[in-house]
Amino acid sequence: MSRLYLPLLLLFLLVLQGIVFNFIPNNLIQAGWMFIVHWVFIFLVLFTLFYDLEDTYYSVFFAILFGLMIDVVYTSVIGVYMFSYAIVIYFVHGLRKILHANFYVAFLLSIVSVGLVDFIIYLIYTFIGISDMGMDTYFVYRFLPTIAINLFSFIILHVMFKKKLVRWSNQRFDVKSST
Repeated sequence: MSRLYLPLLLLFLLVLQGIVFNFIPNNLIQAGWMFIVHWVFIFLVLFTLFYDLEDTYYSVFFAILFGLMIDVVYTSVIGVYMFSYAIVIYFVHGLRKILHANFYVAFLLSIVSVGLVDFIIYLIYTFIGISDMGMDTYFVYRFLPTIAINLFSFIILHVMFKKKLVRWSNQRFDVKSST
């Protein structure tokens, strides 16, 4: 049954990710601040660290799938989020093999990987001509607010789902308990 929880949870976060923009105060938006929430991606980082094993790549599969869904639903260019999510989750999966998965590592990897994903998306959009925002403007008005809002999102998602992800992983992959 836990196999259904993960895609449904990711789908729920995908929907919430689109709704949250309505709750950002108008004075912040009018001042030029851009808050990009990456709740699906943060959950994928937690999924990578606390659910996937070293030899399973379910998180990369879900990164490709839900990155494509974000591209189809929220953007006009197909493949940007799919590529960005997949490549960074694959990177996090590789780092997971050498780092111990605890709160501090998860916190650091989440913030660095959200920054990396957002920067890759910015670079791709700039390269294909959709965005003409300068690098200094991007860092002040989009990158820093995005990191800040996703930092709080990480803390909430970590508290809510870390133990569940570990339990679901143990149920799914623990061969010793089934024999």
